[in-house]
Order: sequence, then C-alpha cells, then structure tokens
Amino acid sequence: MRAITQNEFGGHEVLTLTDAPKPAPIPTEVLVRVHAAGINPVDWKTRAGSGMAGLQSFPLVLGWDVSGVVEEVGFGVTTLKPGDEVYGMPRFPHAAGAYAEYVTAPSRHFARKPQGITHVEAAALPLAALTAWQVLKDTADVQPGQKVLVTAAAGGVGHFAVQIAKALGAHVVGTAREAKHAFLRDLGVDEVVDYTKGEYEGNDIDVFVDLVGGASPASVRSGGLFVGVPSGVDRPVREDIRTSPILVEPDRAGLEAITALVEGGQLKVHVDATFPLEDAGKAHALGETGRTQGKIVLEV
Repeated sequence: MRAITQNEFGGHEVLTLTDAPKPAPIPTEVLVRVHAAGINPVDWKTRAGSGMAGLQSFPLVLGWDVSGVVEEVGFGVTTLKPGDEVYGMPRFPHAAGAYAEYVTAPSRHFARKPQGITHVEAAALPLAALTAWQVLKDTADVQPGQKVLVTAAAGGVGHFAVQIAKALGAHVVGTAREAKHAFLRDLGVDEVVDYTKGEYEGNDIDVFVDLVGGASPASVRSGGLFVGVPSGVDRPVREDIRTSPILVEPDRAGLEAITALVEGGQLKVHVDATFPLEDAGKAHALGETGRTQGKIVLEV
C-alpha cells in the first residue's frame, strides 16, 4: 500500500511517499480502507520532534483522523462489518498511521460516518471535534445561558467548539482576525473579538477555552473554568477560578454525539484545503502558516 513515511524528525521534506506492507487486523480490530485523512497541528509538531514525538518510533506514518470503509474485521468484532463507512481517531496518542491507504485499529475507536457528508468532510472531524466535545461537554458540562469564550475560533478545533457550544445553548464569544469575523458569524458566534486589537472586555465568562496558549484568564468570572488545550495551563491563574488541561482521547460515544449534531444540522465542517496523499508535505507547510480556516485534509 502507499503510505507517507518519515525516518527522522524534521521539516516537511522528511515526509516521503513509500510502499509499505498492508496491515492485517488482529482480534477486536478492523481493517479500514482510508478514503481521506485529516491533518491537525499535532501532526506537524510530531513530525518536527515535539507534539507526541516521544511516543513514536521510526519508520513513522503520521496521522490520526480517518474516514473510510471497513474492508475486514478481526475475530470478536460485532459492531461493524465489511462495507460500513466509518470515521474515527484511532490509537491516539500512539501512532495510527492514517497517512496511508489502509489502517487497522480497535473497532470501538471508530463510529459510522455521518450521513450526508463526504469522506473528506468526515476526516476533518474526529480529533478536532472530539477535542471540542470533550472540553465543552465532558469537562465543562456547559449549560444553556452560560457564556463561553473560544480563542482561535476560526481554526480547526475552534470552528467546531463554537458550534458545539451553541448547540449546548451557550452564548459564544470567539476571537479571530477581523477578516474571519464574517465566517464566525455564519457559524453562530454571538460576539467576535479581533485579538490583534485587544482582548475581550468583561469578567463574565463561564468557560474560557484557550486554543492558543498563554491567554489571560482575566475575563473568567469567579468560579468559572479556564481550559488550556494546546499545552495545559502554562501561566499563574487566579485562585478563584478552576483550571483544567485536556488531551483528547479516542471516544466512540463522543463520535456518535458529533454524528448526531452533524446529521441534525447543528455542526458543519469547513475544509479549507485538500491535497493528494503524496503532497502531505505541502499540506503541512500550509497548516504551519497558522492562517487557515477550518481543516486541511488529505485525499487518499
């Protein structure tokens, strides 16, 4: 099978199209023919030697976001069958090998692909949307009427976070450059803030989702929650607020909740750019500019 392989950490030039052995599922696993693979910041960070690099070994096939079709099931699998369209974020933070024509993983790391969207759109969902879901629902338990602030709200995780927060009934504040404000309003953001001109003015935020790192918690109300997503909470914070780091986990129940939001019209996927598998390096280069809206996806 074709796969994008790297044998050392470095720039996007270390990503090479190779011919790799096709994997076979062991008991409880499925073999998935990959139609599309989403790209996330953790991908290029790991490629360069940070991110999840400490958990990987060479040769390394990057990628965690997968959408495709089940081709074979291992012994004991009862919830999926060959021909099922699935999506998921298998094995994270260990290597899943999504930049390839086939992946194997535990069957319960996948869910059925949402109806009405393409494999490209589905591949954009798992890691970013699960991160947003696990922050807002599982960690913060956002309630109707609460005020949620999301930094980098037009990005991969951000554009899902604002929609999920709205679906949970929150009043949403999103930060982005002015050029992206119309995009955020289309997603349902109630208040937009141009971070290049200053921070949100107020101290009434119930849940602050920092997707950049190092944001000030000054706007969080007493008793509110500050969640640091990229690298935890890396600065002193006030004693009267709660703080939490988070690292996304494979989560079939979360995927099924996301599927329900997509199929119910409450969660839309924005794919900024697609690349063929062999152009994974170019896709990384675009992502590293930090100027994309939504997600980047490889078509396999």
